[in-house]
Amino acid sequence: MANIKKPQHFARTTATALMLVWAAMVSWAAEPDTTGYKKFRFGGYGEMMANFKDYGINRFYGHSEGNTKQHHNTVSIPRFVVAFDYKFTPKWVLGAEIEFESGGTGTAYELENTENGEYETEVEKGGEVALEQLHLTRLIVPEFNVRAGHLIVPIGLTNAHHEPINFFGTSRPEGETTIIPCTWHETGLEFLGAFGSGLARFDYEAMIVAGPNPNGFDRNNWVKGGKQGLFEEDNFSCPAYVARLNYTGVPGLRLGAALYYCADVGKNCDKLVTYDEIGKIPVTICSLDAQFVNEYITARANWLTGTVAHADLVGAKNGKLSNKAGYSRLAPVAHRAVAWNAEVGLNLKSIAGGNRNFPVVYPFAQYEYYNSQEKGEGMDVMDARCQVSKWSVGLNWRALPNLVVKADYTTRQIGTSKIFGKGTYNSENEFGIGIAYVGWFTKK
Repeated sequence: MANIKKPQHFARTTATALMLVWAAMVSWAAEPDTTGYKKFRFGGYGEMMANFKDYGINRFYGHSEGNTKQHHNTVSIPRFVVAFDYKFTPKWVLGAEIEFESGGTGTAYELENTENGEYETEVEKGGEVALEQLHLTRLIVPEFNVRAGHLIVPIGLTNAHHEPINFFGTSRPEGETTIIPCTWHETGLEFLGAFGSGLARFDYEAMIVAGPNPNGFDRNNWVKGGKQGLFEEDNFSCPAYVARLNYTGVPGLRLGAALYYCADVGKNCDKLVTYDEIGKIPVTICSLDAQFVNEYITARANWLTGTVAHADLVGAKNGKLSNKAGYSRLAPVAHRAVAWNAEVGLNLKSIAGGNRNFPVVYPFAQYEYYNSQEKGEGMDVMDARCQVSKWSVGLNWRALPNLVVKADYTTRQIGTSKIFGKGTYNSENEFGIGIAYVGWFTKK
């Protein structure tokens, strides 16, 4: 009995307290609705693309100099998302998004406790169908509202604004989508609202959601694989706390800052004793982002970084997980990862004087640096092939306000942090074309 730990009540007590706060507020009056529909709206977004590449499919094991110089082309439908909002009353709103990724139905995992805790998998088809959002919102006042359910975790610019017309390239920014989940969605409780006026306008989100599972942390994607959803129930033994604040006081300008913290991700692992010898494993992620839009220019920038405590010990444990677990088991896990990007596009129609016959075309340039192995811990040696410096240039044609045809050329320098210059390993170059749309198809 000496080895049995005392129950941890923190997560349960916190969640209960928040739910009691919510219950105490439901009698408040809601503000008049200003969202443009009375009862129901239905819509969604999607992307289609083709890529023409001059490199192979395995940067790490394909060749000692990085990816082999081997041409191959791909076509894909990265995502098709359907969304709807329904108002039970003007005060209670149900929202949902369902994502069909790469046209598939995903992979089923089970932890079979009758067979000594072995993992069992059943693969039906490539791709995934995911419930990206499902939440019930209680509208109270503009400054304070409450939402519960499956929520978007607004860390980084792309998660907070993930629709495909909100970035210039044919693909989502690589840095964010490499080191954290994107789109990141977890189940929990959220407080949100907007306040201020004139030059002092802000909006915010604060939430408690299921924390990450460190079984999925690895060398190539840092904490991205820790997103829960592998099983029918998510572990909530140690929740994550998320906060985001946006400044919108200057027309066309939006500045955002976000923070993510989970005090001990080890409590959220598949088998609860895996990381007991390590002790607490806190994870912290923060991001800063900006966007400026006027009739001539659209510019965006984002910086994201974070840390995993005892990352060397986590990586060592993950390398010993069952090969049936569905995790990559690639070590080492970095103590710190980083990603930042900036892009700018010019509206040629406005520059040309707004001629009604001139198409809305944006030539753009984008730079990214990211590294899932920015800094190690203990005796771990970081892999330089995770260090990527990437340039993209291209055109976006806005055939309709919410439909964009994209084309871009991308070059990656591997094993360097230099904005210009050659990397240590073979470069990777590709040309991409794509179509993206977003919109509400019907409102009632």
